[in-house]
Amino acid sequence: MMITLYGIPNCNTVSKARKWLTENGIDYQFHNFKKDGLDHETLETWLDDLDWEVLLNKRGTTWRKLSETAKADLDRDKARQIMLDNTSIIKRPVIDIDGQFSIGFKEEQYLDIFNL
Repeated sequence: MMITLYGIPNCNTVSKARKWLTENGIDYQFHNFKKDGLDHETLETWLDDLDWEVLLNKRGTTWRKLSETAKADLDRDKARQIMLDNTSIIKRPVIDIDGQFSIGFKEEQYLDIFNL
């Protein structure tokens, strides 16, 4: 099983997910958006599987800092470009388990994902 957790290390939710995975003995790779970036192909794969409106975090400071023009007439293509330009606007963490994706972290969610 190949598991990749995408996020930024100083995000509280990402930290909780990483701690949970470690405590439950689950091996994973951590992909740091800030250091490793995010390529178009990976994001496109997520957008094929996940709702862009869930993936785009409109509750954080990165969203609030965007211009009103950038926020106007939002659709999948515009959201994709915003996420590529501002990876910290992506709801975190995104976990990839052999090509199956999940957004966010709640213990119940991970217990279900990993059948624990």
